[in-house]
Amino acid sequence: MYTEDLGELIIDFNVLPLFFADDSQLLASTTPSGVADVCRRLERCVSAVHDWCTRLRVQLNPSNTEAIWFGTNANLHRLALTDVTICSEQATIDPSDCVRNLGVLLDSSLPMRQHIAKIASTCFFHLRRLRKLRCVLYLESRKWLVCAFILTSIDYCKAVLANLTDSAPVLLQRVLHAAARFVAATGNRDDITPTLISLHWLPVRQRITYKLCTTMHSVYYGEAPSYISDIVTLVTHLPGRAHLRSAKNVDYNCARVLSGFGRRSFSVSGPDAWNSLPRQLRGITVASTFKRHLKSELFL
Repeated sequence: MYTEDLGELIIDFNVLPLFFADDSQLLASTTPSGVADVCRRLERCVSAVHDWCTRLRVQLNPSNTEAIWFGTNANLHRLALTDVTICSEQATIDPSDCVRNLGVLLDSSLPMRQHIAKIASTCFFHLRRLRKLRCVLYLESRKWLVCAFILTSIDYCKAVLANLTDSAPVLLQRVLHAAARFVAATGNRDDITPTLISLHWLPVRQRITYKLCTTMHSVYYGEAPSYISDIVTLVTHLPGRAHLRSAKNVDYNCARVLSGFGRRSFSVSGPDAWNSLPRQLRGITVASTFKRHLKSELFL
């Protein structure tokens, strides 16, 4: 009830609220010419939220509040010439270059370098500790430990890495190779491809595609939450396109975009991954069976 009241209060300032268990976010978008207006709206919104919390005797700590501007490198360069500080009676919020959102590090231009570097650093730390125990661990034990400490870190929120540049996932692929060598006890100069195949581990790019396709499968068969399923649209639901061959193939509409940011959004990367699958694979209704066949398809 309180969350709904707070959400309505925030929306009155033309700001989108997002609420999590231990975090609340305010989102607003604008063109470079409207930056000053967005700053003023956010200032008024933060002050209103602080007053709302005070009335309910809830403590709001503005000093822990962060702000970040996302955009292309050109727009961020223009933004550097503008005062984008958010000032309120409680605190002054200077914009950051990187923030953490549900465990994911987001950069201003979204190259995801800091997030990838953090994952790699954590995984290599665990691998160095596990190598000390390799001589006393059986093969299955090594596989379980790697799945628990390494693969879960690589796979967490991996859909945000969709359609990055070719060089971006290289570091994560090195982590995967090091983990495979630990499990199989192979040397650094040995060919790692047969080991990955024997372990049935997909490369990093295919792991991203796997996540996108499984999410789209749950969307198509009505098992995904509405905030995901509302992002994409079947071609059959578009006026004037129901007679096209793509509609008969159960394709999703892949929106036309002009920037790299657009290609990385789920509304584009999700349908693009789903439409690339064979029609008979998309027709598998059971999720576990679909995942098994999808993994084999991505290995080809």
